[in-house]
Amino acid sequence: MDEQKLRQLLKQEEGPKLDFKLVLHLSTESEKKELVKDVIAIANTRGGRGHILFGVEDKTKRLVGMEPGDFHEEQIQQIIYNRSDPPVPVQVEIDRLDGVHIMTITIFRSHHRPHQMLQTGAFYIRRGSTTDVARRDELAGMMQENGLFSFETVPVPGGELADLMPERLAAYVGMPDAEGKYPAMTLLEALGFMADIGNGRMVPTFGGLLLFGRHPEVFFPHHHIRMTCGEWVETIHGCIPAMLDKAMKVAGTLIGNPDWPMEALEEVLANALMHRDYLDWGRGIELDVTARSIEVVNPGALKDGNSMVRYRSDQHPVRRNPWLYQRLMGIDAMHRFHRTRMGTRRIMQELSRFGPVRFINLGEQNLFKVLMPGPGP
Repeated sequence: MDEQKLRQLLKQEEGPKLDFKLVLHLSTESEKKELVKDVIAIANTRGGRGHILFGVEDKTKRLVGMEPGDFHEEQIQQIIYNRSDPPVPVQVEIDRLDGVHIMTITIFRSHHRPHQMLQTGAFYIRRGSTTDVARRDELAGMMQENGLFSFETVPVPGGELADLMPERLAAYVGMPDAEGKYPAMTLLEALGFMADIGNGRMVPTFGGLLLFGRHPEVFFPHHHIRMTCGEWVETIHGCIPAMLDKAMKVAGTLIGNPDWPMEALEEVLANALMHRDYLDWGRGIELDVTARSIEVVNPGALKDGNSMVRYRSDQHPVRRNPWLYQRLMGIDAMHRFHRTRMGTRRIMQELSRFGPVRFINLGEQNLFKVLMPGPGP
């Protein structure tokens, strides 16, 4: 690693992708596990490549150094390879800086998360500058992002067919059953809207309820849009298409300016409903309207590999919920969930007459925020 890059790292504070260690001991199995635990945690944490610097006092960042002959890259690579599944890609370098030797382990961005400690079966993640065990929702989120798991087709044991609205299902499928109400059960199962949980009992899936549910909030309390305007508060519930309809109707009244491009807010809310992190059970979508600004806060930071530029202009971005996205494309006759790039540009140009639009990705908080100019007085 070149000296300039090393000094840049030393100017930073410890965080999700950077850790300082005074010493490295690898004489016992527990010491080897401790090293691999920190490497796995950085690899599992959202973002780009990370680094662990050895020979640096973590609080003061004083350079203490280490003996370069005590460790070899091949030894450290072997320790990490034999104790992580899948193996974490790393690079080990020893550089001389200010008269001492500093060892850097670079943990490259991984497209095979989550990584697991083989000896203990645990999954680790970084919370700020601390290594911790990954929670269930974090683990599921990593698996979903890498195509190992799709939450939408998970059955909801407490549900039943009557929790889905037949008119919405029939409009999408167009094939009612013999009684003329719901589409055939075999078709609903094949489409992923219903699932067999044993003994012939069929229940709705997570995705089925989000798309066609009468009251999906009964099963998923975090599925809502909370709208605020000063002291006024209203919470919007329902299936995704219905929520967008309700939210836009209320927002139109709150904004009250016929010149303000409501299509811009509709696009932002449609994207929030499609791409939010539905495995984050603690929060819903927040929409705050004032005369000066309109703010939408969505649980679910941009996925690894996305950028602000790609979010705004790419016709084929990496999507968090591809199953949901594909089906919403077929449900929505008004194409609110799929605007072309030119359509997006036109909408944002119209909105720019009122002021700038800001996109803020809060990776550590797992939030994505859109700040739009308000309609004015």
